[in-house]
Amino acid sequence: MSVNGKRDYYEVLGVDRGAAGDDIKKAYRHLAMKYHPDRNPDDPGAEEQFKEASEAYQILSDGEKRSLYDQYGHDGLRGAGVQGFSNFDDIFSSFGDIFSDFLGGGGSRRRRGGPQRGRDLAYQVDMTMEEAALGFEREIEFERSAECAYCGGTGAKSAEAIRKCPACKGTGQVAFRQSFITYSTTCSACGGAGSEITEHCAECRGEGHRAEKRKVKVKIPAGIDDGGRLRLREEGEGGLKGGPPGDLFVVASLLPHEYFHRDGSEVITQLGVTFAQAALGAEIEVRTLYGESRLKVPRGMQSGEVLRLRGEGFPHPGRRGKGDHVVQVIVQTPTKISAKQEKLLRELDAIGRGGGKMKKSVSHKFFSLLESFARALLGPCPGGGVR
Repeated sequence: MSVNGKRDYYEVLGVDRGAAGDDIKKAYRHLAMKYHPDRNPDDPGAEEQFKEASEAYQILSDGEKRSLYDQYGHDGLRGAGVQGFSNFDDIFSSFGDIFSDFLGGGGSRRRRGGPQRGRDLAYQVDMTMEEAALGFEREIEFERSAECAYCGGTGAKSAEAIRKCPACKGTGQVAFRQSFITYSTTCSACGGAGSEITEHCAECRGEGHRAEKRKVKVKIPAGIDDGGRLRLREEGEGGLKGGPPGDLFVVASLLPHEYFHRDGSEVITQLGVTFAQAALGAEIEVRTLYGESRLKVPRGMQSGEVLRLRGEGFPHPGRRGKGDHVVQVIVQTPTKISAKQEKLLRELDAIGRGGGKMKKSVSHKFFSLLESFARALLGPCPGGGVR
């Protein structure tokens, strides 16, 4: 099945939705060997299938990304730091260890002295509950290692200061013969680079990179949860010898809140009400992520029961709509009461202990006394009734 031009990742790898991690890796291994660019140099179709299989493996081998995909499909991966691979170097740098497992270290097809992609970086952004609900934009500043502008990442003073390694003749490998078998190994003189530097760059002292401060603006989408990641392409450490920079992963960290608690797309709070409000019912203002909302507490509300404010929670990632604001009602017992309040409570207790079904006249008296107690406890309200 195809969605927005993308096939189902399980279909791409040819595995069931409940497949274990080892089965997913095994399926990817089979496809990677079949469509590897070294084995299909003149087949552009194989190249696309190799990228497609690698993208599917990227998602299904990661527990968090796989869970998002299982729940919401391709739409659920938006804003989760998931993008397709733009080139083979991107794939090889991500899954280099896997390729070395079953392709004999020939995954990257690159000599050590060739261009090298920079390392990925991670940056934590703290956010409040309100910011997570509404989304926000923030400028972040960090330090990274960038390619030296003076030598272009070569580490040499000039192009003339780089010469072919005399030991391996620029191949990065040296061969030796033992009996009738010829072996090849990394050149120890140049470390596999195939070249050596006769005079180092004075600015980076031959390192090929320098530390720099970087500022970027990042837009955090509404509804992002604690631990959610955004991927900023090529904002990581600079590459070496002309290689592309790595990526920057911005990781969202949700700060604790004195009033709100998050559970997925739902917001949970507790609301203290008096005995009179719980018994007679009331309309109370409740603080939400988006301001104040009126909550109607029905008559006879019991402590611990919950009420919902529909659509007052967090936005659903990758979908329309919002979760609910769940309010747990806690009935509060007064610790200090006046003589008048005590008298009214005793009268209520006497009526309540009558047992059985109340007569209409007794029931009317019970609620009349209860409202009197409420007024004595809370004071009069404009327009009558209980606050």
